[in-house]
Amino acid sequence: MAVNNAIPLELGTEKIGKLLMKYAGPAIIAMTASSLYNIIDSIFIGHGVGRDAISGLAVTFPLMNLSAAFGTLVGVGASTIMSVLLGQKNYDIANKVLGNVVVLNTIIGLLFMTVTLAFLDPILYFLKASEVTITYAREYMQVILAGNVVTHLYLGLNNQLRASGNPKMAMSLTILTVVLNVALAPLFIFAFDMGIRGAGLATVIAQLVALIVILRYFSNKDRLLHFSKGIFKIDMRIAKDSLSIGLAPFLMNAAACLVTLFINQQLQKYSGDLAIGAYGIVNRISFLFIMINMGLNQGMQPIAGYNYGARKYSRVREVYGKTVKYASIVACIGFAVSIGFPHAAVSIFTPDAELIDLSAKGLVLINLMLPLVGFQMVTSNLFQCLGMINKSIILSMSRQLLFLIPLLYMLPLALDAKGIWLAFPISDFLAALLTFFLLLGLMKKLKALNDGDDPSILGSKL
Repeated sequence: MAVNNAIPLELGTEKIGKLLMKYAGPAIIAMTASSLYNIIDSIFIGHGVGRDAISGLAVTFPLMNLSAAFGTLVGVGASTIMSVLLGQKNYDIANKVLGNVVVLNTIIGLLFMTVTLAFLDPILYFLKASEVTITYAREYMQVILAGNVVTHLYLGLNNQLRASGNPKMAMSLTILTVVLNVALAPLFIFAFDMGIRGAGLATVIAQLVALIVILRYFSNKDRLLHFSKGIFKIDMRIAKDSLSIGLAPFLMNAAACLVTLFINQQLQKYSGDLAIGAYGIVNRISFLFIMINMGLNQGMQPIAGYNYGARKYSRVREVYGKTVKYASIVACIGFAVSIGFPHAAVSIFTPDAELIDLSAKGLVLINLMLPLVGFQMVTSNLFQCLGMINKSIILSMSRQLLFLIPLLYMLPLALDAKGIWLAFPISDFLAALLTFFLLLGLMKKLKALNDGDDPSILGSKL
């Protein structure tokens, strides 16, 4: 108990650089592993099932993003609240937050599974599945959706592990799911000849094993945060706060669903199924670097949230600055890979020469402004950590809805399919510009706060 009680206290006392590495390091490894999770599925499917299966998998991305959106709606908001409560040493309410995560994720996961399975074929056709790709998309999503509650609970409770001062365990569990997936996917796809359905089954089983470990961890009553009688009921205030704070990442993921739908529609219109498959490959590669930056954000979140709750604003400013620096470096590395080695990067997913060529061209165009994305992501996360929900939502939505969707429709009118790929770097630039102007106002207010001051000067509280 003493060790667990002491863990969160370091968030307000340890050097920021060391603390960020301690919390972001495991989160980065976990998020990288999570991205590799998806990459591995795509590689096995591309080589074990075929290029049409790659396109079928890409068709499911909007639905997968929507499922992730509902998962983050609870998990991210609750973990933000958890960090602040620990900063305030309010452990009783923190345990209630833990119970609400279980209940809300179970309810939302069941509802999402029921609705989507009931209307799966119409949904997939709406997402631009063709008669060629519908079979692959259906077989994959039937398995994934059947395990939707497992996925939501695993992701939600893993967030609570990280927020409560256990980033290494959260990382280890994510790595465990990757290792299990790497072992099971080829077994199911090749040895058992289950095709794309085998990839989905490997994913669900891997997450189920990790979930069992988490449930056992939180069942230990000797821990600071643990399952106990009375916490497994919806507390309306906690639920409202969790959902309101989680609204920004929810909308970001929901917007990703909508954007991917529009991308698929435009690619189908101008290029066909193969272009959808190419975007699926490009998305997997680009998302690897995005996920690393999400890991940095996850490392920053408990530090910024705790110190904001403890009114140590100088530490909030410091952790933000360091996180932006590291995120920009990661984004620049992704840019270098995309521009310098596009064919080598995409060829790991498929042996098909036509698909490789189309994917390589898309990778170069999409990531032309990638160096700006790290700054934009971290700044949006800072607004969320400080409870400035409206601005966080604006920044989260700007790149995808405000800028990208209009460009996806306008640019192809003049540039055909190339305009679809170019819409991404242009929207990245515009979103970064908007982020910069909003940041100026926030930094002015943050610099006006001395440690210990009432945070109402910011105009919002967590």
